[in-house]
Amino acid sequence: MTLPPGTPDLDVLDLLVSVAELGSLGAAARRHNISQPAASMRISALERRLRLRLLDRGPTGSALTDSGRSVVAHARLVLEAARSFSAGVAALHAADVPRLRVAASKTIADHRIPLWLNALRASCPQVAVSLEVDNTRHVEELIRDGAADIGFVEGPHPPPGLGSRVLGADELVVVVGAEHPWARRSRPVTLRELATTPLLWREPGSGTRDTVWEILGAECQPAQPAAELGSAVAISAAARAAVAPAVLSRLIAGPDLTSGALVEVRLAGPVALSRKFRAIWRRQSPPSGPAGMLAEHAARLESDGARHW
Repeated sequence: MTLPPGTPDLDVLDLLVSVAELGSLGAAARRHNISQPAASMRISALERRLRLRLLDRGPTGSALTDSGRSVVAHARLVLEAARSFSAGVAALHAADVPRLRVAASKTIADHRIPLWLNALRASCPQVAVSLEVDNTRHVEELIRDGAADIGFVEGPHPPPGLGSRVLGADELVVVVGAEHPWARRSRPVTLRELATTPLLWREPGSGTRDTVWEILGAECQPAQPAAELGSAVAISAAARAAVAPAVLSRLIAGPDLTSGALVEVRLAGPVALSRKFRAIWRRQSPPSGPAGMLAEHAARLESDGARHW
């Protein structure tokens, strides 16, 4: 069924409703960003189309006629239906936008995810990404629960029951504050000394903690922590204050090492402190689409970075 001849445009109906709400053509014209003469011409054209007088125009404003009030009542229903239609179309467009739920450990979220997401945005700009940040163990739980499409963690081993891919490695360094005795020590620290020294540790569930604990545990039972802190920022601050030594990612410690607020401690022997960066996913849902593209970008960028280190 087609619309009958003479059906007015939505814009002019909206203008008429504004005149009714504001009480004058001038105010309605300002709301619609048009001149008052243009508004008057449009209302006059509507009156001719409908063959009804809608406004009584006077020096103090414009008043709706009885016909005008009736037309406004019908116009409000039409405009509300049009707004509902537009909202429904917008919702359809929103549903069509590819969405990617990412979970990442804190170090990766701070120092790697921005670069990886920038690469994804360049190749797939329409993807809407949400990011959940937590320690490695909680990221693994988010993946298992289906609350994220892909996760990024660090640690010594693949998480049990999940699919994974090694993206690259992250160097860990032993650091102390400038006032700590180890800062002036000429001899390297042995792995056993490090293991038997109370250190600043991340909380249980951290990929850094798991990695370092496993390396030190292969030497001997590690000492009880000097403190357990929930972020690398807090550990850096405690280390700067010479509370105790810490093992940090070079990504995190780098600025303080450059400024001299932290001092890197040499280790004796061919000891390599490092941890692996991994992409993880549910085995029944290998990464595809935007998730697969993000994993590929991450692997490529880590490989490129490793060649320049």
